[in-house]
Amino acid sequence: MANAVIKTDFNFAGQNDVYKGKVRDVYSIGDDYLVMVVSDRISAFDVVLPKGIPFKGQVLNQIAEEFLDATKDIVPNWKIATPDPMVTVGHKCEPYPVEMIVRGYLTGSSWRAYKNGAREMCGVPIPEGMKEHQRFESPIITPTTKAEQGEHDEDITREEIISTKLVSEEEYKQLEEYSMKLFQRGSEIAAKHGLILVDTKYEFGRKDGKIYLIDEIHTPDSSRYFYSDGYQDRFDKGENQKQLSKEFVREWLMDNNFQGKDGEQVPEMSDEFVNQVSERYIELYESITGNAFVKAEDTDIIARIEENVNKFISTL
Repeated sequence: MANAVIKTDFNFAGQNDVYKGKVRDVYSIGDDYLVMVVSDRISAFDVVLPKGIPFKGQVLNQIAEEFLDATKDIVPNWKIATPDPMVTVGHKCEPYPVEMIVRGYLTGSSWRAYKNGAREMCGVPIPEGMKEHQRFESPIITPTTKAEQGEHDEDITREEIISTKLVSEEEYKQLEEYSMKLFQRGSEIAAKHGLILVDTKYEFGRKDGKIYLIDEIHTPDSSRYFYSDGYQDRFDKGENQKQLSKEFVREWLMDNNFQGKDGEQVPEMSDEFVNQVSERYIELYESITGNAFVKAEDTDIIARIEENVNKFISTL
């Protein structure tokens, strides 16, 4: 099985801080720059699973690179360069404390809530009589608070965000507008490749008084895709949709009695399952970008990253 990066401990030139998230390790370089290393860790139900997924970090980083470049005319973004297949270097921004989740279809966690009787999500009313995987008349935004490390994101309404001054009303309206335009662009690109962008999340930050799109965008960790071919037929028959997302990992965990609740044990991840997940990530890369995936050299990934990043930092 190919190597996977599940831990990093770099000391880049000019480094003065590091934040280790569930999947990404973010190194601060001075006051102005960030080096985001996208590891091969995989999380579900806010739990990091015990084994890494080979090439997952490269897939996520290169899809994000593709979509950051394809949407920079809509909103400025934090990316400066991708000096390594698993690394993006960009502007250091002050993150907004909310994540903007845009949903085009009733599926995943929104369907589970609806099935249990919810007819409102984050203050957005949901019509009666909807079915699983049904398209909303128009995409909806269901924001969450941005959790601290080890905590769960919490649903929040637009009104609560504004009334508690988490984000000013003027800025929040701008975040909504950017989110809808980004979702529209992502949907158009997906459609060209025979996919449906079902739902996704966006994160924004502020630098020098300007709003920037930060973090990843339209990757399988932040988004869900259906195949458009056969969507309507499967929906009419009440069948599961063929999808490219992390949902199949969540479903595997639920089938093995794990949803991240206290006392539950993460099931054993076989090499076969790990390889299957890796192949699904590569499939998404090729489907959504239309490009063949070229596996990066993986004999000493840590040394490769360190050399590539330090070489780029010397040019800043």
